[in-house]
Amino acid sequence: MIDGANRPTFVEENILWQHGYRYVAGIDEAGRGPLAGPVVAAAVILPGDFKADWKHLVNDSKQLSPLLREKLFSCITEIALGIGVGLADVETIDTRGIVKATRLAMKRAIDRLKPPPDSLLIDYLSIPEIRLPQKGITHGDCLCFSIACASIIAKVTRDRLMVKLAQVYPEYKFDEHKGYGTREHLECLRRWGPSPIHRHSFQPVKKLGMLI
Repeated sequence: MIDGANRPTFVEENILWQHGYRYVAGIDEAGRGPLAGPVVAAAVILPGDFKADWKHLVNDSKQLSPLLREKLFSCITEIALGIGVGLADVETIDTRGIVKATRLAMKRAIDRLKPPPDSLLIDYLSIPEIRLPQKGITHGDCLCFSIACASIIAKVTRDRLMVKLAQVYPEYKFDEHKGYGTREHLECLRRWGPSPIHRHSFQPVKKLGMLI
């Protein structure tokens, strides 16, 4: 599931390290597209030069199997200088929109970093609320190693949360589809209607909610 021709590198981090930035944080999110659950962001600061037999496995979390993501989650957690995780709940997504909610989750992740970062590499977005040198990188989770690591931390964290929410709302089977709009999820929505953790501003949840 890993595309060897498009493997993340340390090119962007190296540029910043050479300019004297020590704590470079890669930032990414998981859960912008689902119909239910929060959006989760992670910020990861990696050491400047580390050797590990798992480095070649790192990629955008969407390109990895759940089992490999879990393995890399543990590896990244052990080696990182700092990890911060933030989320924006469904109410925030519905009232402020998914882009603003994503930026808020990213800001919360950055605010929880210890040590605090001195520069940011972000998947696609910028975060104007944070006054730090920053660069938004299109497809950053495929190109930039620290962003790819952040994507893994965010994805595993969110998946674990959706598994817990499946125990609260078992009829929706969130542990299987993690809130994404699969056929099974849509069938559950049509049968049971939206739950409190569904995004009522998203279609088809909005339409189904109006019919109830």
